[in-house]
Amino acid sequence: MAGKTLYDKLWNLHVVSQRDDGSALIYIDRHIVHEVTSPQAFEGLRLAKRKPWRVDSVVATPDHNVPTTTVERAGGIAGIADPTSKIQVQTLDDNCDELGILEFKINDQRQGIVHVVGPESGACLPGMTIVCGDSHTSTNGALGALSIGIGTSEVEHVLATQCLVAKKMKNMLVRVDGELSAGITPKDVVLAIIGKIGTAGGTGYAIEFGGDVFKAMSMEGRLTVCNMAIEAGARAGMVAVDQITLDYVKGKTFAPKGDAWDMAVAEWSDLHSDSDAQFDEVVVLNGAEIEPQVSWGTSPEMVLPVSGKVPNPVNESDSVKKAGIERALEYMGLQADQAINDIKVDRVFIGSCTNSRIEDMRAAAAVVDGRQKAASVKEAIVVPGSGLVKQQAEAEGLDKIFVAAGFEWREPGCSMCLAMNADRLEDGEHCASTSNRNFEGRQGYGGRTHLVSPAMAAAAGVVGHFVDVRTMEKV
Repeated sequence: MAGKTLYDKLWNLHVVSQRDDGSALIYIDRHIVHEVTSPQAFEGLRLAKRKPWRVDSVVATPDHNVPTTTVERAGGIAGIADPTSKIQVQTLDDNCDELGILEFKINDQRQGIVHVVGPESGACLPGMTIVCGDSHTSTNGALGALSIGIGTSEVEHVLATQCLVAKKMKNMLVRVDGELSAGITPKDVVLAIIGKIGTAGGTGYAIEFGGDVFKAMSMEGRLTVCNMAIEAGARAGMVAVDQITLDYVKGKTFAPKGDAWDMAVAEWSDLHSDSDAQFDEVVVLNGAEIEPQVSWGTSPEMVLPVSGKVPNPVNESDSVKKAGIERALEYMGLQADQAINDIKVDRVFIGSCTNSRIEDMRAAAAVVDGRQKAASVKEAIVVPGSGLVKQQAEAEGLDKIFVAAGFEWREPGCSMCLAMNADRLEDGEHCASTSNRNFEGRQGYGGRTHLVSPAMAAAAGVVGHFVDVRTMEKV
């Protein structure tokens, strides 16, 4: 019998019952909740006169609707200008207070983006099944966990039963061999992967990321890659547990301590694919060939190396793809065959659940240190992923580097990743964004999003257009 993949093992550990139609009931270890998808779920429980099955499995924090300017945040919920956003955040507080759910509220030092807070607090651990009413819950798979986004009705179901109805996915291995060139980041790696397999390439699969590049990658880098597994069409992305995982988890607030830690490490030691495991699909990339990536269109798969040129639809024989390129060029205000490094940016956003951790802050600060924001760039904002990231960055003096360069240092939250708060693009503006999605209107009506790494976003901010950050001499 062939060995098992990491996904197979995680699935088998959590199956409660298997049904004849192929679906199964799986047990959920951790439920992360935010203000956007939870109100209806809590109201459903209330109407059905039910209580959460296991309150201690739930951790909550507001993130999508919280303002990120210091003045607004000082007022707490009262400082939220938008009435709908204010109601959503207040409702989360009320529901958590009523049910005794642990919540990191708007001005709690531990508040932040759910997909940053979970791993950094140790609420999300190796071997867990983790859910949240947000597609980018796949982030936590970097810990060697099965972590998936769920819908609002499923949020209610998990709260009430601690279980989820799901069908087992197929197994895909994305292997990146060799070594990355100097200056190439995890964001470049995952954008290159999506550029190769497309946004539907992982549909129906759980993706395991493996190979030399991921074995050498930091945990924060792995979190970035698994975060964007959803942009490749998969519901889950994951990386095997190794010493890097253990070093990251050890000492976290909710991580096991003492003898319990030793027992946990022993259990986690098997959280990797067996050497003879069979995958349904294997995709291989050469890490040495990956360059800094920039998305040019309106889908994460519309991405190219910074040295490239925007596609010309006349060169595309497939009528559907040709029409897609033409529409994307029109929306993005770009010309066919235009050089990527000729694309000017109006705004810069460094943050989101993809790239708002301390390593991201350091990478961006290293680029802007001693430089100034380009006069043509209207705004460059840096938004840490949590209060703890903000605290650490300020202890290292990174905030002062950003401010000296003309960048804004903000309070934690989802911010300009999506147009659900005060931070958004105006019609026609181009943004160098470290976020994960570049769909039409994602960052604001008519806004034009270019997905890049923190270093590339910072470089665009000081130059005014996209540039290979590796060519910039240190001041």
